[in-house]
Amino acid sequence: MRFVPLAVAAALALTACTANREAGPSLGDRPRPSGSASQSLPPATIELWHGFSTDAEVKAFEQAIAGFRKKFPQITVKAVKGVQDDQITQAIRGGRAPDVAASFTTDNVAQWCRSGAFQDLTPVIRQDGVDLSVLPAVARSYTAFEGRQCTLPLLADAYGLYYNKALMKGERPPRTLGELTALAKKLTVRNAKGDIEVAGFIPSVQFYENSPSHLAPMVGATWYRPDGTSAIGSDPAWKKLLTWQKELIDWYGHDKLDTFRKGLGDEWSAEHPFYKGKVAMVLDGEWRNAMIANEAKDLDYGTAPLPVANDRPDLYGSGFTAGTVIGVPKGARHPQHAWELVKHLTTDTASLVTLSNALRNVPTTKASMQSPDLAKDTNFATFLGIFSHPKTSTLPAAVNSVFNQEALASFMAKWEKGGVPDLDAGLKGVDKLIDDKLKLSGG
Repeated sequence: MRFVPLAVAAALALTACTANREAGPSLGDRPRPSGSASQSLPPATIELWHGFSTDAEVKAFEQAIAGFRKKFPQITVKAVKGVQDDQITQAIRGGRAPDVAASFTTDNVAQWCRSGAFQDLTPVIRQDGVDLSVLPAVARSYTAFEGRQCTLPLLADAYGLYYNKALMKGERPPRTLGELTALAKKLTVRNAKGDIEVAGFIPSVQFYENSPSHLAPMVGATWYRPDGTSAIGSDPAWKKLLTWQKELIDWYGHDKLDTFRKGLGDEWSAEHPFYKGKVAMVLDGEWRNAMIANEAKDLDYGTAPLPVANDRPDLYGSGFTAGTVIGVPKGARHPQHAWELVKHLTTDTASLVTLSNALRNVPTTKASMQSPDLAKDTNFATFLGIFSHPKTSTLPAAVNSVFNQEALASFMAKWEKGGVPDLDAGLKGVDKLIDDKLKLSGG
């Protein structure tokens, strides 16, 4: 799957999902058909909206659906490609919801669950005896909110460390933040003027995938208290992360690092600085393996889990994960048929392996990760390990997820520039922004 910019997600009018509209049938409106669902469901055409758009992605998705069509020949699946969250939300508001919808981001799960925009799958999961323990706990957590399992995970992203073997010159990938700092300094190359020509590692939150959510697992930082209020100002792990980040930025020199960063190639092109040997180590997702194979096939690189806090060796091997989610929107015309498709795509091993092999995302069930048909070279296998690690974490579902992430990211950008005189007070200020927004949202 591909990165969805926060700026895009921020524009979604999610709260409008509660607007009055003509209600369609729901998963709880009538009893489940008796006997085999494949035999008892009547013929129907269902519409599936998804965000995949390239020819290769669409082809892979159609191949995954093929197994469902064979099992349910009486159900026609009309797949609509390239659909984003705002289109899904608007369709639900306007009474034109598809039967099934998939999203690349988990940022809207909480709002969709709370508002009822996506139907609660819990009753049919129980009725059909679907064992959710086949999914890692972290995947179950980012697909549900307030006890409502309104989506299920389709594919996952996991984040780790990519390193250029030629630039590493035999050095092993760092396991702690202390080792990362030392190696980043050792691998950095400057010219006679002190300008950066090669960076060992760029710690700036403004660099590509270095979002607060992706960095947080390196120190075990938590976002929220049990009551849903912000824990950023009270969890010392955040201060530890930002202190480490600022010390390394100061070593580079903020202005020099900023100039270097702004002169690098586009993240989504063949000019990526990791491909060009401009950055020795980067934080990135498992999907980068497929991009390297297409855009820099001669690059000699390796992958490893992200380094962790010096005093938290127990975290090594874990990381951040999130992924594509799929569910049945409110107003679906054929919710029972839709549920069968959702169940197939999220639990059928062959379908998940087909998607993973084509898209190079992590399959989400234990059986699919262990399948002999899964393509898992050494560099990709790193991310299977990260996803299944018991201490791998995610950004907990929250109704203001996008706002909360942007509030912290903006603060971190100001901090790394030297514009925050008191870190403790600044982090508490982020708490206030997040908590005030929560109150406005009825939390």
